[in-house]
Amino acid sequence: MNTAPPLRRLILFPAFSCLGLFMAMLPAPALAVTGSASGDTATLIDLTGHWVGITALVIFVLAYIVVILEEFLHLRKSKPVMLAAGLIWLLIAMVYTQQGDTTTAANEIRHHLLEYAELMLFLLAAMTYINTMSERNIFLALRAWLVSSGYSLRTIFWITGLLAFFISPVADNLTTALIMAAVVIAVGAGNRAFITVGCINIVVAANAGGAFSPFGDITTLMVWQKGMVQFSEFFDLFIPSLVNWLVPAALMALAVTRQRPEALQEAVRVKEGGYVVVGLFLATIAITVSFHNFFHLPPVIGMMTGLSILKLYGYHLKRNSLRQKEIHGPENASLQAVEHEGETFDIFKSMERAEWDTLMFFYGVILCVGGLGTIGYLALVSHAMYVQLGVTEANILVGVLSAIVDNIPVMFAVLTMNPDMSLGQWLLVTLTAGVGGSLLSIGSAAGVALMGQARGIYTFFSHLKWSWAIALGYGVSIWIHMLINSDIM
Repeated sequence: MNTAPPLRRLILFPAFSCLGLFMAMLPAPALAVTGSASGDTATLIDLTGHWVGITALVIFVLAYIVVILEEFLHLRKSKPVMLAAGLIWLLIAMVYTQQGDTTTAANEIRHHLLEYAELMLFLLAAMTYINTMSERNIFLALRAWLVSSGYSLRTIFWITGLLAFFISPVADNLTTALIMAAVVIAVGAGNRAFITVGCINIVVAANAGGAFSPFGDITTLMVWQKGMVQFSEFFDLFIPSLVNWLVPAALMALAVTRQRPEALQEAVRVKEGGYVVVGLFLATIAITVSFHNFFHLPPVIGMMTGLSILKLYGYHLKRNSLRQKEIHGPENASLQAVEHEGETFDIFKSMERAEWDTLMFFYGVILCVGGLGTIGYLALVSHAMYVQLGVTEANILVGVLSAIVDNIPVMFAVLTMNPDMSLGQWLLVTLTAGVGGSLLSIGSAAGVALMGQARGIYTFFSHLKWSWAIALGYGVSIWIHMLINSDIM
C-alpha cells in the first residue's frame, strides 16, 4: 500500500500554514462604531476595506459559483458553503484575537447558530411529516388518480398547476413540484412541448403558492420566525401570488393542445394511517401557529411538539405492523397485511430521508452571510439599496437577484440588514424573493429539481423561452400587491 501523502495534501498543508503565519503578522485595523448582530454592546471592527474582508468576500463568491455549477460538477451544494463559512469566521476571529478580543467573534457565531438551529429543527419536523406521507403512499395515490383520469392535456396542465399552487403552502415547493411533474411526464410521454410547458407551469405555481404561507418556502419561514410578518398577515399576498401564477399560465396554456391521451391504468393503495398522518400535519400547523400567536413561543416549539405526536403515532403503526406479521407469519402473510405495511414502519427512516444536504447548505449560507455582515458588507449593501436606490426598488431588485442567486442567502441578508420598512414593504420583499426565482430555471429548488427529473426536455433554455411571460406575471403581481395593500405600504 502506498503511504505517500496525496499531492493535494502536500500543496494545501503548507499553503494554509503560510496563510496562518501571514494573518498573524497583519497590522491591526481601526475600530468602527458599529452595532453587533447579537444585540450586545460590543463594537465591531469595520473590515470592508481590509484584506481580510476582501478575502472573505472572494471566498464566498467562489463558493457560490461552485453551488451554481452543482448540476455540472455533481458536488453537493452544502460542501463549498460549509467550508467557506469556516474560513470566513477563522479570518474574522484572527483579527479580533489580535485586538485582544476573544469573545465578540464567538458571540456573533452563537447568535447565527441560534437562528440556524430554529430553522433547521423546524424544517426537520416538516420534512419528516412530508416523508412519512410519501412513505404512506399519499402522494403516489394522488399521482395515480391524475394519470388514470383520462383528462385532456390542457386540463392536466391546469390541474397540476392548481394543485401545485395550493399544495406548496403546506408542503414545500420542491416536493410539490416533483409530484406534479411526475404526472406531467407520465401523461405527456413523447410530447416534449407539453412536458416543457407543464414543468414551467408547475415551477411558477409552486413558487407562487409558497409565497403567501410561512410553511410554503424557506424565505417566508425566515420572515415569520424573525417576527417581521405575523402568520395571518401573509394571506394579504394570496391574490398577488395567484396573479403571479395565472398570468404566465394563461399565456402558456395557449400552447397546449386539447389532445386527450389514453388514460394510464394505475392504482395505488394508501397505507394504514396515511390519512391520519395528513390530519396530524394539519394539526401540527395549528399547534405551531397557536403557540406562536397566543403564547409568543418560537414556531419551532410547535413543530417539534407536532413531531413528537407523529413519533408516538409511528409507534402505534410499528406495533400494529408487528402484530400483523405475528398473526399471518413472515411467509404466509395475507395480501391485506402486505398492502398495509410491506415492512415494519419506522419513523426514524422518514427522518433519515430528510434533505440533509439542504439543511447543511442553510448552515453554510447563514454563517457565511452572517460573517459578511460582521465584516460590514451588509451595512454597505443596505445603504446602497434601501437608502440610495429606494425601498420599493430595492425589494423588487431582491426578486431579480433571487433568480440568479438562491433566494435564501438574499432573504437572510435582507433580514440581517433589517432595513426600516413598513409591513407592506416586508410583504413585498417576501413576495419578490419567493416568486422571483421562477424567472430562471436555476432560480429555485423546484426548477433545478425538474431539470433533473425531465432531463433533456425541461432545460434552462426551454424555460428561458417563457421568461418574458413569467416576468410579466412578476410585474403584475407587484402592481396588484401595491394596489390592494396600499394602506399598509
